[in-house]
Parts: sequence; structure tokens; C-alpha cells
Amino acid sequence: MVSMARDEAALAEVLEHSAAVLTAAGFPKMPARVLMALTVTETPGLTAAELAARLEASPAAISGAVRYLSTLGIIRRLSQAGSRRDRYELPSDWYSLMVRNSPIYGVLAEQAEAGLAAVGDPASPATERLSDMAGFYRFIQVRLPELIAEWEQVRAAREQ
Repeated sequence: MVSMARDEAALAEVLEHSAAVLTAAGFPKMPARVLMALTVTETPGLTAAELAARLEASPAAISGAVRYLSTLGIIRRLSQAGSRRDRYELPSDWYSLMVRNSPIYGVLAEQAEAGLAAVGDPASPATERLSDMAGFYRFIQVRLPELIAEWEQVRAAREQ
């Protein structure tokens, strides 16, 4: 594999744009920025101080973000030998953990089903739309574990 020069400005732009996309999709802003900072770093992980410096954020903001990401299982905290500072790392399958642990599709299906009950009229145009919405999100919810398993097979074959 040919090594290329690292373009820090381009990586910073990728970090911020990716975090903005995650935020637009409903992910909290600072956890999204921390997640992307850990994704683009050359090191196995970063300390809270390194994250704060890289993201120009307060220690309190970093603390809340890593706590949030740790609760979701997307990052892990590792003690560093000889140091009081912990390092935060992404497991290799962090993105599938993020999707696998997300209740969003079930919640959206439940909301559509609640909408169906509230409309209460099988002939209403809203009934068809809400029924499709509920069906689609239930379909995604059921298929997601299969897609993740398929991706893991593709990834393993690619790495051989």
C-alpha cells in the first residue's frame, strides 16, 4: 500500500461535515464531533484533553460526549499504564454497534402505529401513508441485523 501525505485540513473538514450530517440526522452535536475525531485519528485513541484540544471544546463538553458515546457502546474507555488519563477508542465495528443499538426504527414504527390509531379511519389518505411508514420501519428493523451480519462477512472477506 502506498502511503500518501496526510491532509489535516481535509480531514478536519471531513470530521466537521460528517458530524454535521450525524447531527442533522438527530445525533447530538458534540458526541458526533468526538465520534468523528476518533474515526480520523492516526492513533488508536485519544484522551479527553486531546479531544478537547483537537475539537476546541471545553473539558465539560468532552466529558458529556464521551459519557454519551460510552453509554451507547460506541466507544470504550481504556486506562493508560502510568497515567491518570484514560484514552477513548472506537471498537472496530463501532458503526454497526451504533446502528444495532439504535431504537429509532422501532420508535418510528410505533409512532406511525399510534398515528393510525388516532386517525381511526381506514379510508383516510393518512391511513395509507401511516401504514406504509409503519411497515417500512418494521421491515428495516427486522432486516437490519441481517444486513449487519452480511456486512461483517463482506468486511472479513475484504480483509483477507
